[in-house]
Amino acid sequence: MKRFIYIITDRNRNNLHVGLCSDILKALQFYRQMPTLFFDSGQQLNRLVYFEEINTEEQAMARFKMVSTFTRPQKEKMIRSVNPDWVDLTIGLNFESNIRTRPMIRPSINAARKMVTF
Repeated sequence: MKRFIYIITDRNRNNLHVGLCSDILKALQFYRQMPTLFFDSGQQLNRLVYFEEINTEEQAMARFKMVSTFTRPQKEKMIRSVNPDWVDLTIGLNFESNIRTRPMIRPSINAARKMVTF
């Protein structure tokens, strides 16, 4: 089962939180449901700025322990190496999961005939 190491921050990038999970979308939903779990509402952790997908639980735990000990400048360097503008990566994850779960919609034959005009 895949594991994810991630870094989430607030809108002002004041706080960086390192996490480990098996379902990154559920983890992000948890942060949305519990906005003041770690900080006050002005520092709500809601911007996913970095994540890694790791194949085994042992490797994920080792990487999590390592990244958790990084200083802030080390974490910032790691984030900027893949996300220089600190864009919220949640948007891409939501889009990708919608593509995978959305059923394929095919137009009916009659609708296709109406589109073809002579």
